[in-house]
Amino acid sequence: MSETIRYCCPCHFGLESVLSFEIKRIGGENLTVTDGRISFDGDIRMAAKANICLATAERVLIELGSFHADSFEELFQGVKGLPLERYISRLDAFPVKGHSLKSKLYSIPDCQSIVKKAAVERLKSVYGISIFEETGAVCRIQFNILKDVATIYLDTSGEGLHKRGYRRSSNDAPIKETLAAGIIDLAHVRGDSVVADPMCGSGTLIIEAAYKALRIAPGLKRGFVAEQWESIPKAQWSEEREAAREAIAKENRFRGIASDIDSFAADLTARNVKFAGVAPRITVSRTDICEYKPQPGVITVCNPPYGERMLELKQAEELYKKMGQALHPSKDNPCYIICAHEEFEKFFGKKADKKRKLYNGMLKCQLYMYYN
Repeated sequence: MSETIRYCCPCHFGLESVLSFEIKRIGGENLTVTDGRISFDGDIRMAAKANICLATAERVLIELGSFHADSFEELFQGVKGLPLERYISRLDAFPVKGHSLKSKLYSIPDCQSIVKKAAVERLKSVYGISIFEETGAVCRIQFNILKDVATIYLDTSGEGLHKRGYRRSSNDAPIKETLAAGIIDLAHVRGDSVVADPMCGSGTLIIEAAYKALRIAPGLKRGFVAEQWESIPKAQWSEEREAAREAIAKENRFRGIASDIDSFAADLTARNVKFAGVAPRITVSRTDICEYKPQPGVITVCNPPYGERMLELKQAEELYKKMGQALHPSKDNPCYIICAHEEFEKFFGKKADKKRKLYNGMLKCQLYMYYN
């Protein structure tokens, strides 16, 4: 019988339902959903599968345990009682980071120090050594203290999972790949969909649409820190990558249409589409939104400027008016637009059929969904 491990995946607020479906699809069990994160059970192989396959998770953490801690002694003893040696070998580095909210232990540097000391004491007792070289693989310990309850994790991802490996460069206000993947899921993109982004920026939305439609695992083009851990067989990573390659639906008829009024953005998208390996499926052009004429059946997705950084507010509002005149959303031409402007619908000229609150970085946005 295989060992059951508790995992945790943070995600963008508002995408919990999307990530839940993804986790169930790859075999995660006993899901617990809270704001911005989902915990679930899986075997050791799940570390590789989740990192490679999950499109909307920010990272994959192993949840080592939770305990009450309103004093440094309780924090120390709680960490010391966890089976850190299951994953951290005698030569591995184990840096500590974390955060605390609504708790008596509020000093992050002090908590880091206590967690580190407890980890050292635990591993000293297991390995019988007093000095740790920390020259091996990196096993980052993360702590989250919320209302005096400490939860301790190990990070298996390393760099955040939004770093797919295809965006070599970006424009001034790129949308994160994980958020883009969530929008694409909410837009009901399928294998035979035609998807257009008339404000493509660096191409993230259209690339994530292609990945979704063609079932391309988002983590295929990158590595993960836990690949160097002795506790996870290296063969499992190569086997899960091979399984993901075999799952690519090359026969699906997806097409993407990307355009932008900015020639730099169009060129940038063309380069990133090529790096992503989906260039044959996507056409890229320099086109003004006023000239955009969606064909019947096309799903339009876009992330227009919000009037902060890229354009002045009045310019953004004028742009939203032009979008409303050009897009004409309907049942045959559904539109999914993420925007931070609270009066977007007024300037766009049509009330959305549905809205969902999402965060683009720290910026509260709405996903305006038009499909009727």
